[in-house]
Amino acid sequence: MSGTYLGMPAFPVAAHEAVRDTTLRGNLRHATHTIRAKRAAAVAEVSDWAELREAGRRIKDHTLRHLDTYLEQLEESVTAAGGTVHWAADAAEANRIVTGLVRETDESEVVKVKSMATQEIGLNKALEDAGIRAYETDLAELIVQLGRDRPSHILVPAIHRNRGEIRDIFRAEMGAWGRPAPEGLTDTPAELAEAARLHLREKFLRARVGISGANFMVAETGTLVVVESEGNGRMCLTLPRTLISVAGIEKVVPTWRDLEVFLQTLPRSSTAERMNPYTSTWTGTTDEDGPETFHLVLLDNGRTDTLADQVGRQALRCIRCSACLNVCPVYERAGGHAYGSVYPGPIGAILSPQLRGTASEIDASLPYASSLCGACYEVCPVAIDIPEVLVHLRERVVQGGEATLGGNKVLLKPARGHAVERAAMRAARWAFARPGALRTGQRLASRTRRLHPRTLPGPGRAWTGTRDLPAVPAEPFRDWWQRTSGGKDGAE
Repeated sequence: MSGTYLGMPAFPVAAHEAVRDTTLRGNLRHATHTIRAKRAAAVAEVSDWAELREAGRRIKDHTLRHLDTYLEQLEESVTAAGGTVHWAADAAEANRIVTGLVRETDESEVVKVKSMATQEIGLNKALEDAGIRAYETDLAELIVQLGRDRPSHILVPAIHRNRGEIRDIFRAEMGAWGRPAPEGLTDTPAELAEAARLHLREKFLRARVGISGANFMVAETGTLVVVESEGNGRMCLTLPRTLISVAGIEKVVPTWRDLEVFLQTLPRSSTAERMNPYTSTWTGTTDEDGPETFHLVLLDNGRTDTLADQVGRQALRCIRCSACLNVCPVYERAGGHAYGSVYPGPIGAILSPQLRGTASEIDASLPYASSLCGACYEVCPVAIDIPEVLVHLRERVVQGGEATLGGNKVLLKPARGHAVERAAMRAARWAFARPGALRTGQRLASRTRRLHPRTLPGPGRAWTGTRDLPAVPAEPFRDWWQRTSGGKDGAE
């Protein structure tokens, strides 16, 4: 994965600063509560939601098990339809491919559809270094770009900004990127949207190269799919002469029939709509209709390594709906920037450490950016058990062990700073394997409970600094069970 966000402090440090920003917390609380309430209502309308969710899970799991087959079929289908397929092992290779393709057109500007994959690889910076200016056309992405900011949400990248802040950004920055904001611009939604529309219209009409991602890729026909709500995607996908799409290899689905499932679950889980206002599909090139040249860049960038992990691979089911972010109590308070990745929230806490590895401080801390409440799993439309993967990755961070990096099996060393945790887990494992020792320890703890501190000393201070130390009962459960014959004598 690109190093764009690496070098940030660990999640607890970044989150500590974020939670002190009252404006940020207010913006996040309002937005996430509104989105999740609308989503719940939209999902409740569907009588077979549980069946759709299970179907989505099975389709994704089947595809991942046979990913090589479907990717080869996709390449054949795209090529037969007049497109060209490129394979990128990592971010650097993907950026070289895209930059080279733009240079071949002799153009110095491109318009972009919102794309998590291009953010992941840091494509805009790579294009800028090559003298090519990329214009984001999604409204929220435009706000982020003009504000020299970073996305903080998968669906609503500028969720951390309120209307007043957006107005100020438009007034100060639009002129440097093209058409300036209208005189007297206010913070009313209609005026802000109109200012963005006027600013972007000249970009759409002038652009000769468009860059997109893809929500889905259909292997049987070579069709790519982009769903969006503003119409900017339709403009970027149809007006330019050259279209370059960058998509992660996990975005493939086998057939059109499989696509039908996700076109029901994605809009309801993301924007709480029954269907997306704009669902654009294209297959290669067609004479006198749409771009004359189409390139598809298939991005690995750690996905094959993730696929090798039997527990962690379920993160590749993700369809980027962002439902998990909107119900997460940690995300709601810390915001997306604290995750140090273009993938924030619960899904980012399990995806980023697998795509990038856990060697950096920020990635080693992400599996702990959760209360393990399970709300993310309950709303996931493809049933990713995020708490299970979080615990799995925590074990990797603390214990080290086998992992796949760059297609090779390696033995990871335990991360620094977890020696006490490893010692505690070894002691617990020893005690649980010896019932007599466990019983003695429980009795000793009960009899000395009045002497126990309310907070832990040393390294344990961080744990009890934000939560209560559980009180030890007056009598171990095993002793109570034996004394009361399992409660049969009526004792409580």
